[in-house]
Amino acid sequence: MTNTQETKMTLEDRIEQAREAAHQAGENFGKTSPEFAVAMEILEELHQESGHQRSAQPQNSLERFCSDNPESPECLLYDT
Repeated sequence: MTNTQETKMTLEDRIEQAREAAHQAGENFGKTSPEFAVAMEILEELHQESGHQRSAQPQNSLERFCSDNPESPECLLYDT
């Protein structure tokens, strides 16, 4: 997988990967291990970010476009 493809990974994909990593850490090191604790903390942080994104104010079509294309002429801001 190229670097560009890795950055396009959705938050849901990252949560699923973190869930699998936590499961593996629990099986390999035990549920009281530092490795498992770190994996669970990462999973919790991803879940929190998911919640923040859902509660964020929805963007209109121009805001979404400018988020994806900040250098587009429609999105440039000028000081007057």
